[in-house]
Amino acid sequence: MSEEKSKNRTWARWVVLAAILLGVFLFTGVGLGIKPIMPEVFLPGEKLSETPLFGIPGLYLTNTLIGMLGTDLVVFLIAFFVYRGVKSGKMVLTGVSGAVEALLEALHGMTESTAGKWTKIIFPWFAAITLLVLPANWLGLLPGVETIGLVHEGHGEYAVRDLGSIGGLKIQTIWDESGEMAADAHVEEAAHATEDTHAAEGEEVHAEEEHHGASIVPFFRPVSTDLNFTFALAIVAVVMVQVVGFRALGWGYLTKFWNTKHFFSKPIFGFIDFAVGLLELVSEISKILSFAFRLFGNLFAGAVLIFVMGSLVPFFVPAMFYMLEVFVGMIQAIVFGMLTMTFMAQATHSHGDHDEAHA
Repeated sequence: MSEEKSKNRTWARWVVLAAILLGVFLFTGVGLGIKPIMPEVFLPGEKLSETPLFGIPGLYLTNTLIGMLGTDLVVFLIAFFVYRGVKSGKMVLTGVSGAVEALLEALHGMTESTAGKWTKIIFPWFAAITLLVLPANWLGLLPGVETIGLVHEGHGEYAVRDLGSIGGLKIQTIWDESGEMAADAHVEEAAHATEDTHAAEGEEVHAEEEHHGASIVPFFRPVSTDLNFTFALAIVAVVMVQVVGFRALGWGYLTKFWNTKHFFSKPIFGFIDFAVGLLELVSEISKILSFAFRLFGNLFAGAVLIFVMGSLVPFFVPAMFYMLEVFVGMIQAIVFGMLTMTFMAQATHSHGDHDEAHA
C-alpha cells in the first residue's frame, strides 16, 4: 500500500510540474511570439452582448453577471456537499462539509459572544454573507479569469493575431507589436527611400494603413470587483440592521434617530440628544458607502495589482500576490459579515440608559 501511495505522489508531482511548465509557456508566449501585456482595467462590468436580456432596457449580459452566476453555483455546490456529508451519518464530517462546519462554528461563536439571545436571528445573515462573498472573492484567482474573452477590435493598444479555429470558432489573441515595429523600422525606411513620385498616387495606401488596436473583453470577471454588487449587498445588510432593530425594540428604535424626549424639559440635554440622533441617521446612511467601497476597493485593487505584477515580472512573483489575495479575499468576506453582525447586535440595544443618565 505504501509503495502504491509513493507512486501516486510521484505521478502527482509530475502532473504539477507539467502544469507549471504549461502555464509558463502560455503566459510568456514562448514559440508564439507573444509577450505578457497589460490588460485594460474597467470599473463597471463589460457587456458581452449588445442585446438586452429578456428585452429589458439597461439589463445586459456582462462578465460580472457571469461571475455572479458562478458564485451562486459554488454556493449551491457547497450546500450539496454539506447536505451529503450530514446525510452520510458520520460522527465527524470531513472534506468540504467538515471545512464548512468548522467555519460556521467559528462564526456562531463570534455571534453568540456579541449578540447574546439574538444569535438565532443574526447568525444566519452573518453566515450567508460570508459564504457568498468568500467564493465571489476567490473565483477571481482561477486561471483564465479576466484573460480569456472576446477580442474587441477598434479599441485598445494591441494588435490581433489569429491562432487558428475550432469548428467555426476563431481563436485569436492580442499581442504587443512594438518590438516588431522597431525591428522593421529600418526596412520600412529603405522601402520609402526607393519609392518614386508615381507611388504617391496609390502604392502608399498600404504603408499608411491605420491600426486602431484591440483589447479583450473577458468572459468572466469576479463579481466583487463590480460596485453594483457590493452596493446592493451593502443595502441589503443595512436594511436588515434596521429590521432587526425594529424587531428587538419596536417603534422605540426610532428614538435612536429622532430623540425629542427631553427637548423641552431639559433643553440643553434635549438638544444634544436631538443632534446625536441626526448624526446617527447620517452614520446609518454612510454605512452603505462604507460597506460597498471597502469590499470593492480591496478586491479591485488586488486584481489590478496582479495584472501589473504579471506584466512586469511574469515568473514566480505573481504567485506571491496570488497567495496574498487568497488571504485578503477570506479576510474581506469575514469582515463584511462581522460588521453586519456587529451592527445588528448594536441595533438590539435600548437607549434607555442615556435617558436615565439625564434624569
